[in-house]
Amino acid sequence: MPLAWISFVVLVIHVPLSWFCVMRWGLVGAAASLNFSWVLVVVLQYAYIVSGSCKDTWSGFSWKAFTELLDFLWLSLASAVMLCLEYWTVMVLLVFAGVLKNAEVKVDAAAICLNVEGWIFMVPLGYIAAVSVRVSNELGAGNAAAAKFSVWVTVSIALVTQTAFAILIFITRYDFPKLFTDDKIVMKEVSALVAYLCISILLCAVLPVLSGMAIGAGWQAVVAYVNSISYYLIGLPVGVFMGFKLDWGLEGLWIGLQIGMGLQTIVLLIMFWRADWDKEVQLSKDRVSEDVGLGEERKYIN
Repeated sequence: MPLAWISFVVLVIHVPLSWFCVMRWGLVGAAASLNFSWVLVVVLQYAYIVSGSCKDTWSGFSWKAFTELLDFLWLSLASAVMLCLEYWTVMVLLVFAGVLKNAEVKVDAAAICLNVEGWIFMVPLGYIAAVSVRVSNELGAGNAAAAKFSVWVTVSIALVTQTAFAILIFITRYDFPKLFTDDKIVMKEVSALVAYLCISILLCAVLPVLSGMAIGAGWQAVVAYVNSISYYLIGLPVGVFMGFKLDWGLEGLWIGLQIGMGLQTIVLLIMFWRADWDKEVQLSKDRVSEDVGLGEERKYIN
């Protein structure tokens, strides 16, 4: 809840600040206001941690914070690569849209659809955090069945919420573009892309949960390879072929992106289905035992 309140306070500050900066300095002002708000979130979170509110987990600065820092850094980098490889494909889609015929309309329409998808993705993003924590906690507690069951439960909830969003977007496909533009050509292009947008929203019901599961189980490095193959060796080349060679335009590019998302989802489902969760529990216990053993050894040496 404190993190949610901090984000809310920063949002309240960000809205008028962003308006002021954009009106004064345009795109540079937009970037500056966004960077300021992100920094403010970090500053307020840090202030909350050191204020004494986290006394059970924060006891001040210590050299112990650097213990096994390289292992933690490697895991963090693997997570970053895993998520960035997926996110960057969307940015690549926008870049390719910029070299299509009638590029201005195509980029406008793609940007509107991707922003809508990005807003809706905030819900599955919460599922990523929830299921990764739940899976890691259950594995650490030795509950293999509970870890597996938590994934099924989260996938089911995500399917319900994302299906509701997809239905809402499809029903309002001729109306919601008016929130972003008054250009009728752009609105028509957005309406034509809604079917692909809804498919992406539905794919984002399962894929984020499985990504969260991978984070909780420590499979980030493997999933990074899966993302590389799914998106950059298969999805994007197919999209470029359809978009330019077959002259399917933005629709072809988006189909390629969805092929990548679909392949990643299938591979992660297979990993989930074939995983030996009892073995994953034992691996978690082995890691904890190693950490405890190293801690006791340091304590003895000291």
